[in-house]
Amino acid sequence: MHWRYLLAAALLEVLWAYSLKAHRLQRIREVNWAHAIAQPANLLPLLPLLGYVAFGLGNVALLSLATRQIPTATAYAAWMALAVIGLKLLDVLLLKQPFSWARLFYSGLIIVGVLGLRRLE
Repeated sequence: MHWRYLLAAALLEVLWAYSLKAHRLQRIREVNWAHAIAQPANLLPLLPLLGYVAFGLGNVALLSLATRQIPTATAYAAWMALAVIGLKLLDVLLLKQPFSWARLFYSGLIIVGVLGLRRLE
């Protein structure tokens, strides 16, 4: 169960990173707060900020739950590795970043390392 918490925390870390990328402080400053309630579409610039807060809090909460049974260093290493792999996959698949076999190879090494740590538990 704790490894599931860790996997969910890594997923939230990926979402947190992309919400940070989508966050535009200038657009929030430009929101017309007097008319925001009448026209909820004016509040759309707040979504990345709300995602940033929600994903960040959920991420930390789930990582905390995972470290109750998984040694902290192992949990942190696995969490970060899974998040990096998730970020790279989304970069290539959704954002059309360049693909390279070398990156795939080294990402595969990260996966092997995480699976090895999991097996030691």
